[in-house]
Amino acid sequence: TALCSNISTAAAFSSFQIPNPFAAVKTSSTSGAAALEDKLLAAIEANGKEKRLDNSDEIVSLVTQLEACSSIPRPAIAPQIYGKWRLLQTTNADTASPIQRKAVDTTKFDIFQDIVFNDEKQLLVKQIVKFSDTNELCVDALASTSAYPLAELTDREGTGEILGLNVLGVSLVGEEAVEDSERPDSRIRFVFDEGKFDFGGFSLPYPVPFRNPLFRDAVKGWIDVTYLSDQIRISRGNKGTTFVLKKED
Repeated sequence: TALCSNISTAAAFSSFQIPNPFAAVKTSSTSGAAALEDKLLAAIEANGKEKRLDNSDEIVSLVTQLEACSSIPRPAIAPQIYGKWRLLQTTNADTASPIQRKAVDTTKFDIFQDIVFNDEKQLLVKQIVKFSDTNELCVDALASTSAYPLAELTDREGTGEILGLNVLGVSLVGEEAVEDSERPDSRIRFVFDEGKFDFGGFSLPYPVPFRNPLFRDAVKGWIDVTYLSDQIRISRGNKGTTFVLKKED
């Protein structure tokens, strides 16, 4: 768009380096994109937290405009991708699983998506629902990018429907799931691996057998990062859901 200009040559060059997630390089937004970010944040705040799933025409338009802007290149492996992200707004797609829809529909709780590493230096995407300071649901997914490949994460084969029912969510597959060649290194693939409820140190397992071979394909997914700056990330998932997230300090 007219508001957006290309990212600096230095920032573009840095994106070709193997990222150090513990020493992120700062990249300033263009003035046009920064203005759109401010408008999007203001629109989401005005919409109210209780309407996290009620995307107004203004919010949808601002998301689309930001996605058309030049932002940090190769976002799935850029240093800025790592860390804690707070969910601000999402579409509650009919293709999402009933459990996922219920989780994001619980608007009185804070929801986070952390992109971090485990003790084995494996890339993780952690989904966290905070019920209180001491109570939470955490679901971990093993993740894969070109910088941190995971051999297990081959392309998903099935949509996820079981006997025609949407039990674990309905995914795009095949040609509908092909990565955009004009946005290299924008996709983070993942497979859900384990989850638990933590109530002040007392844990209960999440009621989905993620590691069961019968379900392993059905719990694979991906997110395409369609816009990334130092403070805002817009992603679209394999089940058609759009996420707007803000980086936590």
